[in-house]
Amino acid sequence: MHNDTGVELKNPGGSGEIRDALPGVLRQGAHQLLTQAIATEVAEFLARYRETRDEVGRRRIVRNGYLPPRLIQTGIGAVPVKAPRVRDRAGEIRVTSSILPPYLRRTKTIEALLPWLYLKGISTGEFGEALTALVDHDAPGLSAGTISRLKAAWQHEHARWERRDLGSKHYV
Repeated sequence: MHNDTGVELKNPGGSGEIRDALPGVLRQGAHQLLTQAIATEVAEFLARYRETRDEVGRRRIVRNGYLPPRLIQTGIGAVPVKAPRVRDRAGEIRVTSSILPPYLRRTKTIEALLPWLYLKGISTGEFGEALTALVDHDAPGLSAGTISRLKAAWQHEHARWERRDLGSKHYV
């Protein structure tokens, strides 16, 4: 009698990998919406400072090409982003996007997912496999080394939390 209850799932196409067009369509739509939202944010910012001029009489806040493209890791996979560059010719106003902060590489939902997976007992080496199933085939920046660094930061935060001063608090 055969007691193996495992079932191997295979793609009907034969490659062993399940292909689904929907995530690609969702990523493309997310890319387009993100691009439009950032362009609108930049246009509103430029309109706010439209009348501001430098000492030569030129517009002080101007568009200046694009920032280097980057991938933002989301729940539907990596979404490419190419944000417009805006600069202040006088160098006094720092222009940053509220939608796309300068060093954002993954959404907050992905950031929240990592400690949850760790607390559920997934080892550092298995994170890549778990994230591949949840996010995308290649989750850049979410390697075992990254998880180890995040784990050390979480342990540091927990130690600081344990040592916090409760002298001003009144508990029953």
